[in-house]
Amino acid sequence: MIEVETSRAASLGKTERDAWRSFQSADPALASPYFSLGFFDAMAAVRRDTRVLVIREGGAIKGFLPFHKGVLGHARPLGGPLSDHHGFIAAPGAVFDLHTVLRKAGLKVFDFFGALASQPAFREHAQETDGSWVIDLASGYDDWVAARSAIEPKAFRNLRARRRKLEKEASSFQFRIHDDRPEILAKALEWKSAQYRRTGHFDVFSVEWTRQLIDTLLGDRLDNASGLVSSLEINGELAAAHVGMRSGSVLHYWFPVYDPQFSKLGPGLNLLLEIARELASEGLQEIHLGPGEYEFKRELASWQFPLVTGFATAPSLTGVARHLADRIEHMAQRLPLGAVSTLPGRAFRRIDRLAAFRAA
Repeated sequence: MIEVETSRAASLGKTERDAWRSFQSADPALASPYFSLGFFDAMAAVRRDTRVLVIREGGAIKGFLPFHKGVLGHARPLGGPLSDHHGFIAAPGAVFDLHTVLRKAGLKVFDFFGALASQPAFREHAQETDGSWVIDLASGYDDWVAARSAIEPKAFRNLRARRRKLEKEASSFQFRIHDDRPEILAKALEWKSAQYRRTGHFDVFSVEWTRQLIDTLLGDRLDNASGLVSSLEINGELAAAHVGMRSGSVLHYWFPVYDPQFSKLGPGLNLLLEIARELASEGLQEIHLGPGEYEFKRELASWQFPLVTGFATAPSLTGVARHLADRIEHMAQRLPLGAVSTLPGRAFRRIDRLAAFRAA
């Protein structure tokens, strides 16, 4: 029989931290910085609702589930809407019953939207499936290019053409893969915020903790997690930047942005390829591009790993309310009302997204 304890980052001792590191290093599916102690500590530094479930059996630690504790026992994955990947940190092959874990932790609802489908606890509650695209650099940059060029010859001819165009038409250009200039970070986040507003999306960086998180990842010495800012300057002007997060073996491609005035030179993709080239030479194994049906991801990625979206509940009024909201959404979708039938679901998701951005 398992026991489940809810802890804060400061309450984790050496035994718990050593177990976490051991679980992550033993399972390649947990190589992303999202599953590191460093990311958990960084989130705890910027959001006071950060917690972790410590799961024991017979006194031995069997796993961890980091999360954000909301009102009325509503839990969401660590990192909130910034979390592309989440799940249990446990030994390979470990199996948990999510209902039981929630009940023993006193949680009523756990919503997830990028959980590892390889973990049965989430797969059993999946309502939607997706995949995270991966650039596989384990055999080196040149081998990755050769493998993908054989599958996507037109795409890679276009990429080579864009690089030649950059070299021919720019009087000067410079890549900085490890760019620690504060003005570059500030400009990248400013551009990203403007992009969110222009496209009608919620501005991630309008919330204080998201900017604090980036600063923490870049400034603190964290366990297997760190921020990385990269840039491309053309003719002395910033043309493209990327703000990402990495572990020892994986870079998570997070916040790319570019100046549209340089679009004909392909600044964003040129920067991504240079990031891959440089980090592969430093021993990086993978770049996780995250989910989403974007053409560049499909063309560049070596493979995908599956993700699931859904929710699980423990017996409670909060759980009943969550199931009711889900039922209303699905009933509305079946009505022959065109776009109107999607309104309840869109409203529920918007409320949930805003709640997930606001620290409890």
